[in-house]
Amino acid sequence: MTGYYDYVLGLIPVALFGLTGTLTVAGFGLTQAVPIAAGVAACIIGHALFVNGPVSAGASQSVETDVSTTTRSNPATPVDAD
Repeated sequence: MTGYYDYVLGLIPVALFGLTGTLTVAGFGLTQAVPIAAGVAACIIGHALFVNGPVSAGASQSVETDVSTTTRSNPATPVDAD
């Protein structure tokens, strides 16, 4: 079964080689076509990382706070990270 990231991995070389070839045939110079295609590939990678980023199964659960410990503590007291 192919997922979102499988499509992303397939689109990166398609964007680099296919778009470079298409732009070159369309009349752009190679020095213009390569950076444009690389920019499109970078946008695809950026979307996969930051917009629709990979999330582990445990990260989607909400963190519950214990009300009894947070209401009795002094806000000026430093919090131990241990």
